[in-house]
Amino acid sequence: MRHYSEEIHVNIGTGMDQEINELDEIIQRVTGFNGKLVHDLTKPDGTPRKLLDVSRLHALGWKHKIELEEGIRLVYEWYLKQK
Repeated sequence: MRHYSEEIHVNIGTGMDQEINELDEIIQRVTGFNGKLVHDLTKPDGTPRKLLDVSRLHALGWKHKIELEEGIRLVYEWYLKQK
């Protein structure tokens, strides 16, 4: 990416779709949060799919090495050390 000079953006991600409630569960596991999450189902649910197209990234030869949960855990551990 140090040599990428095109004006068009590049999505960075795993290329796998993640539901919000699955993300909630990952964050709860990583942080040890054991409270109750409440979703207001009367509100619009936003974009049905939030999957990033990572084909341009893959074409540049880059593919993720860390899964989402591990990445969240690493960032959370880093954050705790900064406090």
